[in-house]
Amino acid sequence: MAHPKRKLSRSKRDTRRAQWYAGIKTANLSACDNCGQKKLPHRVCPNCGHYKGRSVITPKGA
Repeated sequence: MAHPKRKLSRSKRDTRRAQWYAGIKTANLSACDNCGQKKLPHRVCPNCGHYKGRSVITPKGA
């Protein structure tokens, strides 16, 4: 089996992991059909409480 020639520093290792994780965390936001606010896809809109054209929940601010 192949072995690394030198020990990889914590800094190099963690930098690589941070870049990989940053790619996962970016979420595509979509506009709500009812109010136009940005929301996560396939989720109830936190602003108006609508999902797929119907009211699902009552938002906290209302």
